[in-house]
Amino acid sequence: MKLQLQVHQTEGFLNLEILARQIVEGYISGMHKSPFHGFSAEFAEHKIYNQGESTKHIDWKLFAKTDKLYTKRYEEETNLRCHLIIDNSASMHYPILKQQSLSTLNKIGFSAIASACIMNMLKRQRDAVGLSVYSDAFEFYAPEKAGERHHHLLLNTLENTLTSGATRKGTQTYTYLHQIAEKLKRRSLVFLFTDMFQSDKEEAELFEALRHLKYNKHEVVLFHVLDSEKELGFRFDNTPKRFFDVETGDEIDLYSENIQENYKKAIENYFKNLELECAKYRISYVPVDINKNFIKILQTYFIERQKLA
Repeated sequence: MKLQLQVHQTEGFLNLEILARQIVEGYISGMHKSPFHGFSAEFAEHKIYNQGESTKHIDWKLFAKTDKLYTKRYEEETNLRCHLIIDNSASMHYPILKQQSLSTLNKIGFSAIASACIMNMLKRQRDAVGLSVYSDAFEFYAPEKAGERHHHLLLNTLENTLTSGATRKGTQTYTYLHQIAEKLKRRSLVFLFTDMFQSDKEEAELFEALRHLKYNKHEVVLFHVLDSEKELGFRFDNTPKRFFDVETGDEIDLYSENIQENYKKAIENYFKNLELECAKYRISYVPVDINKNFIKILQTYFIERQKLA
């Protein structure tokens, strides 16, 4: 599957923008509010005039009313810094598909195309974007930059991630989220694509890693990618089957009906707890069912985001 070709088919994103919900920092003039003040953008407040300052921004109308000198301060606008994080463990390549398209995607397919769409939107806005890919190793890291050459580098990395296949790789989300949080020096918008399945750390430590990103004042959006029919509902025909863990290689033979009820309770409790923890720390939680329409999922999210920005 050619990634750029699939992105071009998502015409529904042409009129959408990715706006920062919180104040961001940056060097380039753009469309997002900055914590710094100047005299080039939207009015912010009045400030008492100090002798020796330029008289250019004195509010003379206010002087006529109050007989006191005030200058107008304005909020600068700046560029958004966005970092995309993709879990490339073996479980993200489920289900195994010979060919992928917008109508037929596995978890890594959704994550790669969604990331490419976000990159295109940021490119139109002249915002900076970076990318991290991890599994049981830190496979790729690129800091936030703008520019055509950087854009093609990230697209090529997404393409390679998508076509690399499901090799047996574990997940170390806890470890690498901490490392990525340390690398992000300026406030950024962070998109994390993962199925949240991992065995190396307990739940509390995984949430601690997510909180680390928030502690550094980043806006975090978690795209929780899963196949709801199989991974949430455990819907398989009731014939004896051999299930195996694609990350550890462990196997078990069973009838799906025998454990379906207990499995659903356990996984629903885990997902509910995840959503509550995200709400607690103001992490945007976006559940994604790969069996549903790709364009509708992203369109709905970004339209709702624009309303709240």
